[in-house]
Amino acid sequence: MPVWRKSSYSIEGDNCVEIGRGIGIRDSKAPTTHLPVSDKAWSAFLELVRGASS
Repeated sequence: MPVWRKSSYSIEGDNCVEIGRGIGIRDSKAPTTHLPVSDKAWSAFLELVRGASS
């Protein structure tokens, strides 16, 4: 069973972006569908975001 995690910046409710490690990204309002994202692509995305915030 996949484990989905909401952003720590999201407030309680059904209006959140969720990530599933090795699975992808989904909208909590539509949990039956998701955008597949590989671990490698997710790591590259995080590096890019972290670099932009410096």
